[in-house]
Amino acid sequence: MITLEMMPPLMFGGLVLAMLIGFPVAFTLAAVGLSFGFLAIHLGFFDLNFLQAIPGRIFGSVLANDLLLAIPFFTFMGAILERCGLAEDMLDSMGQLFGPIRGGLGYSVIIVGFILGAITGTVAAQVIAMAMISMPVMMRYGYNMRYITGVLAASGTITQLVPPSLVLIVLADQLGKSVGDMYLGAWGPSIFQVILFAGYTFVLGLIKPSHVPPVPKEARTLTGWALWKKCLMGIIPSAVLIFVVLGTMMMGLATPTEAGAMGAVGAIVLAVIHHKEFTKKDRSILIVGVVAAGIGTIVAMLFTENLVFKLSFAITYLAVAWLGIRAVAIPDLRDLIKQGYETTMRITCMVTFILIGSTCFSVVFQGVSGGEWLEHLLTSLPGGVWGFLIFINVFIFFLAFFLDFFEIAFIILPMIAPIAQKILAPVVGPEAALIWFGVMLCVNMQTSFLHPPFGFALFYLRGVAPKEVKSSDIYWGAMPWIGLQAIMVLLVIAFPITVTGLLDKPVQVDLDKVKIE
Repeated sequence: MITLEMMPPLMFGGLVLAMLIGFPVAFTLAAVGLSFGFLAIHLGFFDLNFLQAIPGRIFGSVLANDLLLAIPFFTFMGAILERCGLAEDMLDSMGQLFGPIRGGLGYSVIIVGFILGAITGTVAAQVIAMAMISMPVMMRYGYNMRYITGVLAASGTITQLVPPSLVLIVLADQLGKSVGDMYLGAWGPSIFQVILFAGYTFVLGLIKPSHVPPVPKEARTLTGWALWKKCLMGIIPSAVLIFVVLGTMMMGLATPTEAGAMGAVGAIVLAVIHHKEFTKKDRSILIVGVVAAGIGTIVAMLFTENLVFKLSFAITYLAVAWLGIRAVAIPDLRDLIKQGYETTMRITCMVTFILIGSTCFSVVFQGVSGGEWLEHLLTSLPGGVWGFLIFINVFIFFLAFFLDFFEIAFIILPMIAPIAQKILAPVVGPEAALIWFGVMLCVNMQTSFLHPPFGFALFYLRGVAPKEVKSSDIYWGAMPWIGLQAIMVLLVIAFPITVTGLLDKPVQVDLDKVKIE
């Protein structure tokens, strides 16, 4: 006879078994949830009315969730930017800027990976673009093959952690926290990770200089102002887009959905700017639009929103509309936008179906007292808070061998979030507890793109690497970078200030001193 206490572990085991068979995760979640739901009804643990909570949650919490509208906007933004030529320009200019020093090409890949991560948010495109551009150059100048494959794969995964990452949006939604706070919490670890990667390259240059040689002087085609101009032409538009997306959100001027919409429009504008058919007339209209936006912003800061403010931003909107028309008029960009729509629809549908399936599973899991079972299991671990964090991170690390990020976020996080809040609140406070926990898991889940057997960044790299690059070099090359990411996880655990340092301090209100007049 199956007892109520046996149902949660049986559900969890059944889910693992069904996924190992290879059936699509979204449908596996729904099938396991409903199967155990009907079994629970048969055994008398709850009645059929309980399952009415499933459509209620789907239509009331999932499909009506405004925050999830940000996902298609950020996906579209990444799909446009990954193919518009921005990565090629930045890698070329940065490679020539850092080329004279040991590991210069490695530094350029890491920095460009960080910048692209802040404007695209997609690992696949980043790894493929950087590998196709930088791998032949690094091989030509004698870089160690395992370093090449490792730095390219690892720099592509930085996008998981750097705002405005899709991962952070989903984590914020599943943990019930503000996207802005999650972004603020992620800045510290993302910058520290770039420093770790650059530090490894620097140390390798000292210990084994032949692995990361400087680029010969005769190979550097740009110098002086021409080189700096090319660097700035890639960095400044990217910085403006980062501000439009992240700055407006951090300043409270836009919601994540609104910021994502502006980012999608900004991506189209950047694609037009980087296209070879961008004419002098287009450039003049762009400059007028930028100047008008600057005037409007200054007027809004110094005065009220008067006629000058409205006219300035009307001119800016007309300039953006003109560039949008140019994007549609250029055949290459029109095809690019169509591909962006297709990618966005595919990813959005995948996320929605996983959410629907995970809702079926989680409602039934809670109905058979799965929350209490999991809480008892995790709170009884030895080592208290640190034992809990080490266990969860090791568990997520190995789970990521077989599950995608979205699957982990939608299946596992809703189960452990209440327990994490309860255990971690005494360490960093109730407001910051889940932010710290979410960013920690985000750092951890980066490794899922690098470690075998299903490290997708390694698959992407294998797909575009020349035939002379061995698969063993790709897998072994990733190992030191996985170690660096593991060190980053330990640093976030040991020093919560890396996450909580930028967060607003909670306001303490003494209710005894509150006066109502």
